[in-house]
Amino acid sequence: MEYLLRNANVYIDGGFRKTDIYIKDGMIVSFDSGFHSNEGVVSFDFDNKYIFPGFTDVHVHLREPGFLRKETIETGSMAAAAGGYTSVCAMPNLDPVPDSAENIKKEEEIIEKTAVVHVYPYGAITVGEKGEKLADLEGMAPYAFAFSDDGHGVQNDDMMRKAMTEAKRLGKVIAAHCEVNELLNGGYIHDGKYAALHGHRGICSESEWKQIERDIELVKETGCAYHVCHISTKESVELIRQAKKDGVNISCETGPHYLVMNDMDLQEEGRFKMNPPIRDESDRQALIEGLKDGTIDVIATDHAPHTKEEKSKGLEKSLMGVVGLETAFPIVYTELVRKGVITLEKAVELLNVNAKKRFGIGASIKEGEKADLTVFDLDEEYTVDPEKFHTKGRSTPFEGWKVYGKCLMTMVDGRIVYKG
Repeated sequence: MEYLLRNANVYIDGGFRKTDIYIKDGMIVSFDSGFHSNEGVVSFDFDNKYIFPGFTDVHVHLREPGFLRKETIETGSMAAAAGGYTSVCAMPNLDPVPDSAENIKKEEEIIEKTAVVHVYPYGAITVGEKGEKLADLEGMAPYAFAFSDDGHGVQNDDMMRKAMTEAKRLGKVIAAHCEVNELLNGGYIHDGKYAALHGHRGICSESEWKQIERDIELVKETGCAYHVCHISTKESVELIRQAKKDGVNISCETGPHYLVMNDMDLQEEGRFKMNPPIRDESDRQALIEGLKDGTIDVIATDHAPHTKEEKSKGLEKSLMGVVGLETAFPIVYTELVRKGVITLEKAVELLNVNAKKRFGIGASIKEGEKADLTVFDLDEEYTVDPEKFHTKGRSTPFEGWKVYGKCLMTMVDGRIVYKG
């Protein structure tokens, strides 16, 4: 197929320029449409619309194999496409857990058959994500995007040291869910004002940052490439900022909900419950500063779908996790870009460019590159309605929010995989 995307504001080499994109056989051929008006070319006029390189989410839960009632690779990747994502990285809390070459190959087979965007699987750090025995990292290395026990912090120092040493040898990144179990104390939302006012058990900030502090020392010792998942506290930001100044091989992510909400925005509904929890306003402000100064490398959704029943039991008893692939860009654009917190160019760096720099995956809009891109109307306002989601999950703290930034089209390898 041949496509001509005309008159758009296109993100190229760090900035926007108004141009056309000519695509043939899945590849970006040129930005000059003058000689491509022949028959057979499917043309779209995207005047006043924006074309971005397809977004990359380095932290999603696609639930397959094992938990198909929550999500499948097909539905999760459809949600990704509808949100402008062309590459997503699937966490290993599955059944079976991808802790061996045999198990991760099973996941790869499903990806090859059903995914509509690029899906990169994580391998587990430990067998069954139980923290007791190191998984077969070497056997998984040809298939695994990186290694993580996401959903669980690796509690044993020596186990994490062994994992980092092996990952370093294999040239892979360790992506850590940082959580000290003995500090959780049965908590399920932030240990802050809302918890105190409403009689909820809180999760202290130290449960997150204390393990980051430990891991930074292990990274200094092993030289491993290390990525911190979903940071939420001001102490985490400062630890990572200082580690970067010290030359530590570290990167990190945070999620849209941590950037635009604080714990006083919570309601007594499961759609406000995730791990780590939405924290204090001082934490939110620190995360914003971390975005601005480069401490935080990427925005990732931690897209974590559950069934309606699993999320219908209030803050205390609902399962942890919310969906995010279809709301991430509109929330970032509406709440951060339109309000002047960050520029649109910075948003693209956080959603695409920096993941490519760190992990070597994702899209670029350049001649000779595969056409992995997404088109947005930034002027259309609409209301977030979970019933219109492509994911099986419906639980989002952004339900009912008025946002700007509507996805009109997403292409993967030059194929249209979503049209809005």
